Amino acid sequence: MTDLSPWLPPELAALPHYVVALAIGLLMGLERERNPAAKAGLRTFALTALFGVLTAHLGTALGSVWLIPAGLLLTGGMMIAAYLRAPDEGGDPGTTTVSALMLCYGLGVLVWHDEAQIAVMLGIASTMLLYFKPELRGLSERMSRHDLLSVLQFAVLSLIILPLVPNRNYGPYGALNPYQIWWMVVLIAGVGLAGYAALRLTGQRRGAVILGLLGGLVSSTATTLAFSRHVRTSAGMIPVAVTVIVLANLVVLLRLGVLVAVLAPSVLAQLAPVLAGGLVAGALAAAYGVRKLGPAGETPDLAMGNPTELRTALGFGLLYAAVLLAAAWLSDWLGTRGLYAVSLVSGLTDVDAITLSSLRLFTLDRIAVPTVVNVIVLATLSNLFFKSLLALAVGGHRMARHAAAGMGAVGLGLIAAWAIIRGFSA
Repeated sequence: MTDLSPWLPPELAALPHYVVALAIGLLMGLERERNPAAKAGLRTFALTALFGVLTAHLGTALGSVWLIPAGLLLTGGMMIAAYLRAPDEGGDPGTTTVSALMLCYGLGVLVWHDEAQIAVMLGIASTMLLYFKPELRGLSERMSRHDLLSVLQFAVLSLIILPLVPNRNYGPYGALNPYQIWWMVVLIAGVGLAGYAALRLTGQRRGAVILGLLGGLVSSTATTLAFSRHVRTSAGMIPVAVTVIVLANLVVLLRLGVLVAVLAPSVLAQLAPVLAGGLVAGALAAAYGVRKLGPAGETPDLAMGNPTELRTALGFGLLYAAVLLAAAWLSDWLGTRGLYAVSLVSGLTDVDAITLSSLRLFTLDRIAVPTVVNVIVLATLSNLFFKSLLALAVGGHRMARHAAAGMGAVGLGLIAAWAIIRGFSA
């Protein structure tokens, strides 16, 4: 945050700290004021934040650090005594308000120690937690054991295992970095978990369009397989299945764009127009399909496995490492032709692994940006071809004809945009 101290007279140099703390206290107190059961409101929170700054200020000036924990004990004890003296008639023990008030005091202390930015962020986040109590309670009530397991497993993957993995290059060509490999596992699991959570929050009977978009976030291959199976049991499901499958595969292009933007932004300038070509062509085909086929009626449940299952994560990590090693070896032996062969083969089942591997090789300065774009395009085309065959084998010729037309439009859009970009760069 902007430091205003140089513009103030020396005797008022500490004033900005008090102003920021007061703003945090007023924000948190404003929310508590709306709760009739709370024993602390707007004024109490504002005064507590100022008390936090004052305690830290005095502790610094007097060299008495013990004043800070003493102030925290006084703040908490005051609120506990208030609830013991006049218990809430509704049975609310007031633990949330006590905790919030003690946090407000701590944020005031943070502000004095030149941590105003993080104090403001924590103040806003805390106010949001207080305000969205009904929504958070409803969310926790809707979560099944399976959902909680997914969240816990993602926490293990990202917060326990990732920090312990060594961040060094190993193996031939220095291509294998355990930390980078596991970071990719966490990234893909996080995307899958986000899509799974969205699917659970919105419900699975909100229409083919929403289900296709969210199902593509979790797994476009799983979505294609699931709805191809639905067509096997009910031919009337063809309009819904085709719409869901095409939209789910469109989301793959958006996922690739996000991955590249996060991991190698310099590649995005050349890749984005190519992905945009596939998106535009696929979106037009999907819009035409929705209008012509008119998906309506009940949408069946899309059965999705745990997106953060440890076995799945380990499998993807091994696949990513194998593709990375094979890509580095073939790139060294056969040049870019070897890398293109790997992209065609690995893209049949998973486009993420070869995409992340090529981005890793790019960051190691082993391949250039045009090569990365070519690899991603080839892998995506191979993946679309595989899923068209999957739709044919599982869903039958009638459904596959429409689904393949939509996925073919995506592929043609990619090829056309790729050819145009190459023509301009030649």
